[in-house]
Amino acid sequence: MATSIRLDPATEQRLDHLASETGRTKAYYLRELVAKGLDELEDYYLAAATLERVRKGQEKTFSAAEVRKDLGLEN
Repeated sequence: MATSIRLDPATEQRLDHLASETGRTKAYYLRELVAKGLDELEDYYLAAATLERVRKGQEKTFSAAEVRKDLGLEN
């Protein structure tokens, strides 16, 4: 899927420099950024959404004692 983005001039200059110094394309680094950055964005935003559901009482939670009991870790 082709997608276009606008970069501020300073960011584009940094990307140009990185690409020219390493012999890779700007597209290569943009794909790398998206792939690696998407993991972090998913972690953050999905966790934030879950936290919001917990705060609203829409998400079931378990106490540490319940988890230990369920896993057979009680002593």
